[in-house]
Amino acid sequence: MSASDESPCFSRPRMVAKKVHGKLSHDGDGAVVRRAIGRGDLRSLDPFLMLDEFSVSPPAGFPDHPHRGFETVTYMLQGGITHQDFSGHKGTIHTGDVQWMTAGRGIVHSEMPAGEGVQNGLQLWINLSSRDKMIEPRYQEIPSEEIKRAETDGVEVRIIAGESMGVRSPVYTRTPTMFLDFTLKPRAQIHQSIPETWNAFVYTIEGEGVFGTVNSSAVSAHNVLVLSLGDGLSAWNRSSKQLRFVLIAGQPLNEPVVQYGPFVMNSQAEIDQTIEDYQLCKNGFENAKYWRSQSQ
Repeated sequence: MSASDESPCFSRPRMVAKKVHGKLSHDGDGAVVRRAIGRGDLRSLDPFLMLDEFSVSPPAGFPDHPHRGFETVTYMLQGGITHQDFSGHKGTIHTGDVQWMTAGRGIVHSEMPAGEGVQNGLQLWINLSSRDKMIEPRYQEIPSEEIKRAETDGVEVRIIAGESMGVRSPVYTRTPTMFLDFTLKPRAQIHQSIPETWNAFVYTIEGEGVFGTVNSSAVSAHNVLVLSLGDGLSAWNRSSKQLRFVLIAGQPLNEPVVQYGPFVMNSQAEIDQTIEDYQLCKNGFENAKYWRSQSQ
């Protein structure tokens, strides 16, 4: 075993503090999700509110619904999702594409499968600070071929946000965020720096991996690993098959979180106001009065 296996160059290596298996449940209109963050045993991980791995086949999907006060990041693993919103924004993201949507003061939209068969992806909800919750909505849509990549010693990384192997993503993260998609060939290892005070987690997509220390137990697919604080994470693929996982980290907001379904604010009074705004189609929800998506 090499020296790099035993003692990677982190002063405070991150360890696995908690493991949560993504349990299958139903969401939207007939969609199947594995919710790993945003449920009882892992309600949130500041600034992250929810992580779903979704699987949806026509005619199921996520018909017209609102958001306020946070961002959604949709990353397609297989297939495609077509998005429409009440301001006329439309688009389809396919395998490897990313949509980074800042809901801000309000969006009503639909997310429906773009083809036959199973469409599979990840959706992450990132909280916005109190000063950003009522900003105008915006989108960053990054096709797969434009996502930055780096590769070394049997490790490939797709850099959706943040930096890895000296390569930085151009995606703007209003709440400072790292989102890295790693693929490790058998026997490969990676040592990834993470800002020391950020909260971080791993979600395993495929294969089995060892995280934190080289002698810890291997973790299979569909698990969230909440990491302790520190300046970096080490991961090893000790198996004979490919390992794929995402490493996601973000700067904590350290603000009160009051959530009512798709609305996330800082106080109950703000939630009450948001419900009123949505019901009366005002203060950012004006377009909701007459709009229906083409899938409705």
